[in-house]
Amino acid sequence: MGKIPLPAHGFETLDLPVRELATIPAAEVISRAAVTLMSASAEKLGLSPGEEPDLDLDEARKLITALAGLLAATQEFLDGQREPLRDGLRTLQNAFREASVYPDAPGEGPGEKLLS
Repeated sequence: MGKIPLPAHGFETLDLPVRELATIPAAEVISRAAVTLMSASAEKLGLSPGEEPDLDLDEARKLITALAGLLAATQEFLDGQREPLRDGLRTLQNAFREASVYPDAPGEGPGEKLLS
């Protein structure tokens, strides 16, 4: 199998990690991406333990919405990972609402329209 054809924009370094990812089941790759989005969202919401909170609700909204979109698009593939990831999403959505000076109306928060 040859290298993945990528434009010459510094992506040539992706060849090795892409080959490593080829051995991992899709559900695991999706779960890892979701956990990365969760961790980044928690950081933006100031939820990292032992650190001074540094809130950035605009960035948190984007990350939480991206997480909801990923989970909505892939929920049929996640099997046993589905509920824990959805629980994590709900936790982040609630934390976002609590951190907001003017909370969104129910159903209008980040990613709330994507997953019911």
